[in-house]
Amino acid sequence: MSRHSHRVVLLLVALVVLGGLPTVATAQQFGPGGSDGAVGGVVRIDAGETYDGNLDAAAGSVVVAGTVEGDVSAAAGSVVVTDSGRVTGSLDAAAGSVVVEGVVEGDVTVGAAALELREGSRVGGDLEAGAADVRLDGAVEGDVTAGADTLVVGPSASIGGSLTYDAETVSIADDAAVSGAIVRDESLSVAEPEVFGAAGSLSLPPIPAWVGAIYAGLVNLLLGAVLLAAAPDFARRLVAAGTTATLRSAGVGLLAFVGIPILLLLLLATIVGIPLSLAGLVVFALLLWVTTVYGMIVVGTMLLSLLDTENRWLALVVGVVAVSVLGAIPVVGGLVQFAVLLVGFGAFVLALRGRGDSSDGDSGPAVGGVAAE
Repeated sequence: MSRHSHRVVLLLVALVVLGGLPTVATAQQFGPGGSDGAVGGVVRIDAGETYDGNLDAAAGSVVVAGTVEGDVSAAAGSVVVTDSGRVTGSLDAAAGSVVVEGVVEGDVTVGAAALELREGSRVGGDLEAGAADVRLDGAVEGDVTAGADTLVVGPSASIGGSLTYDAETVSIADDAAVSGAIVRDESLSVAEPEVFGAAGSLSLPPIPAWVGAIYAGLVNLLLGAVLLAAAPDFARRLVAAGTTATLRSAGVGLLAFVGIPILLLLLLATIVGIPLSLAGLVVFALLLWVTTVYGMIVVGTMLLSLLDTENRWLALVVGVVAVSVLGAIPVVGGLVQFAVLLVGFGAFVLALRGRGDSSDGDSGPAVGGVAAE
């Protein structure tokens, strides 16, 4: 993946979520004047309709088939200005794909996986784009600055200013009209689209850290409950191994944590092993989460044993809360979470080998209600 492609990876993940929203918004729903925002599955200005004011939209798709008397700022899976569409201001778009068939009288700034300026389209100002694929077949009256993996300037393209680009693959048709200089600049820095700028009314506030922590805790509780309910006997063996042979579990966990990725990389070096390696990486990532939650249950069981209390469900809650609180401490929190992962991972391996049974002399007595009924 080139340096231009990886810029949009995190963006595309967010756009997948936006694409699932069911709302359909039209021009009449925004109300005239001012700077209004819309969030939905599809935000559309229909042909023949006019929207007065700046349009800020976050959606699965944003379609301008009518007229927007102002600027358009969009974060979406796709942004389309159809052949009947017209934007009197500028277009700032962060999207999976951006297609311009109509007219944007101001500047166009795009961060996307793909940008297409189709034949018959017109941009009245400058065009700046950072995308994996850029195809220009329309007219740009100002300068064009493009950073891309693939840049295609078609025969019908017309650029009133200069063309500055950085791309791995470039195709400029002989019939393309470029009035200014054509320059390849490997140090090119493309401006980020100002989606929902400082003056925009559709501002998305940052999510507080504690909200993310609570969400993660709830998800871990849900996974832990599923693990305890689905395989209670295995959970007993695992917790017995983790609580009575903690250091051994951590050591085994460290070996597995280091050894499994090495094995998967070795498989990746063979043609036959490539699909197995890729599937193994996915399973390994899921296993890290599962064993971390098991490690939390081990921690909760240990804490409850100090109070002579035995309850596997309470151990889950106590463990998740304790590790979440400790994990919020800078530096120390990361070490605690890693240690919990290693103990949970190692205990998981030992339990698979039957080393967590209470009858196993290496395990010792059961602890904390999860290891014994």
